[in-house]
Amino acid sequence: MNTNYEFATQRIQNAFVLQNKLDTGNKYIVLYKAIKSCIQKQELPHNWVIPSTRSMAESLQLSRTTVIKAYELLMLEKLMTSRAGAGYRVFSEQQAPQVDPTALAMNPENYPSISEKGSSFLKNISILNRQNNEVIAFKPGLPPIDIFPINQWKNLLNTYWRYIKASDLSYGQSTGSALLKTQICNYLQVSRNIKCSPEQVVVVSGSLQSIYLISSALIDKGDAVVLEDPTFPNVHSIFKSNLAKLLPIGIDEEGIRIDALDAVAHEHPKLLHVTPSDHYPLGIKMSLQRRLDLLSWASKNKALIIENDYEHELGNLKNSLPTLYSLDKEQRTIYLGTFNRLLYPSIRLGYMVLPPHLVPVIEALQEHSHRFVPPSLQMVMGQFIEKNYLFQHLKNLGEVAEERADYFKKQFAEGNQLLHINEHPVNSLHFVAHFNKAKSTAEERQMIQLLDKNDISVYPLSKCFIQQAPQAGFILGYSTVRPVVIKQKVKQLLHLLQEK
Repeated sequence: MNTNYEFATQRIQNAFVLQNKLDTGNKYIVLYKAIKSCIQKQELPHNWVIPSTRSMAESLQLSRTTVIKAYELLMLEKLMTSRAGAGYRVFSEQQAPQVDPTALAMNPENYPSISEKGSSFLKNISILNRQNNEVIAFKPGLPPIDIFPINQWKNLLNTYWRYIKASDLSYGQSTGSALLKTQICNYLQVSRNIKCSPEQVVVVSGSLQSIYLISSALIDKGDAVVLEDPTFPNVHSIFKSNLAKLLPIGIDEEGIRIDALDAVAHEHPKLLHVTPSDHYPLGIKMSLQRRLDLLSWASKNKALIIENDYEHELGNLKNSLPTLYSLDKEQRTIYLGTFNRLLYPSIRLGYMVLPPHLVPVIEALQEHSHRFVPPSLQMVMGQFIEKNYLFQHLKNLGEVAEERADYFKKQFAEGNQLLHINEHPVNSLHFVAHFNKAKSTAEERQMIQLLDKNDISVYPLSKCFIQQAPQAGFILGYSTVRPVVIKQKVKQLLHLLQEK
């Protein structure tokens, strides 16, 4: 029997038994009242499938004629509908019950208090970039999802399920499958000269989970953490919520400033989070000498470095430089990579390469929390790399991104007196647009709200600044929509802002 039928049948049976005790009249009236009660109490929600008259008659040991009469009354009252091929369904104009979370705890003194760290995360949620997920133009961080090789992925997934064994359906290894971790090691060695063992690789759902795990493993309240200023708002939020003492350090044309790091050395930071391939959001590539200087500083000050290489493949298409991890001789670098920005965001698949001494604690944290990424997803990703599909896709992605970047800049420049794009030589999937005349952060926020109402999503530049005076502007993802949509949406964006 259809599971939906089973749930509905059980609900109706319970209501029928109760109603039968209260009402000794005709059985079709009893059944009608029982089903009506279920609908009015929203025990059977709108559009839920109701068992056929024959099935319901067998379940309740009634005649089919009795059930038909009850159903006819319900349809007469428009509480149930019937369509050929679709069967019977609940029709209810009542909204699903809304629960106000603030109403559940009228007196906070009667309940345990939220932890200091929980309160910190709640307080800092406003730092995160959180917008309408249905809108993709021009949301930053999205690859050209229309070129993802869906058929290749589908075939690999179908093959996985065709040959899977029952034993494969058990729990997976918390740090990731051996196949995928081996393929990631091979991929990193070829593409970035990163030499590591599969035991050092931890498969995660994305960079934010990596940073959450790292901060949980290393940061106690008040421990100092160095962040580039500006930086990812979400990274800022995680460290701040974990009660770290933030040390925001500015950047220059070569990357994070070493002289500014020297000025905070007395704070003894445990961690430094940097984006050397493509600084977020300004797109500056850290020079080779600055990378060496940063490693030297970390060694001298006994600190660890998080190398967030979120768009390495694009940032190093031209003028490729070695990663911090490959230059590090002391195992002080934690390397973060993600497939979410290369394939499609909802894949929720990334990885980190850890110094060996951190593997046990991160694995323990995984065991206590996320446990593992679904094995089916890991297996397919491993095959996607092994069969060279990833390299093929990255080549295509680079070409499409470059084409759409040029087209976007051309459309954005035409008749635009309000904003200009911050030009930089590094390839990435976003642009930073500055106002030609200074705007306040309040004006920036109002403009973003206006765009959001018109199905255009951009991120505020001002949110990326921690200590420095925030600069108003937009972070625009250009690559996720086709040129015809780019032209239409850029025109709409500029029209809305110039009218404001």
